[in-house]
Amino acid sequence: MNVVNDHLSHPVIGDLAIGPVAPERTYLLRQQVLRPHQRVEEMSLIGSDDPEAVVGAAVVAGSGEVVSTAAVSPEEAPAELATVLPPGRQWRLRSMATRPDLRGTGIGGAVLAFVISHVAAHGGGVLWCSARVPAAAFYERAGFVRFGEEWVAEHIGPHVMMWRTVGRS
Repeated sequence: MNVVNDHLSHPVIGDLAIGPVAPERTYLLRQQVLRPHQRVEEMSLIGSDDPEAVVGAAVVAGSGEVVSTAAVSPEEAPAELATVLPPGRQWRLRSMATRPDLRGTGIGGAVLAFVISHVAAHGGGVLWCSARVPAAAFYERAGFVRFGEEWVAEHIGPHVMMWRTVGRS
């Protein structure tokens, strides 16, 4: 797969655009992958109205299908995590989802790189998330480190806090 100027050429699904999208475009994928116990209408993002927040996605050229997504917004980390973070602005990564049959193909990594570059372009800082345990290795490959004990989120499954620094671009 080749990444050129926020476009991917994927061997199975063709050309993809990587970039910002309206949050509503991601609701169906997020509901299917992250919260099947909820209705699509319940997928609105907390903090998405912040002017520096962004929802990124991989969108299939032609069909417009969103096949991967992630969101970032300025948000203070929980107190227990904040005690170990380096100084700097704090950003929360949330709602990272990739269509299950496309995981491991680089699409999710490209979307994550997009939202990390957004944080860098807005002064950088610390990016943190509540990661699903099965996805922790994905985040570790992107420079995140685990913090604290795992816990189980009702209806969703085991999670762990993770964070990384992001330099200013």
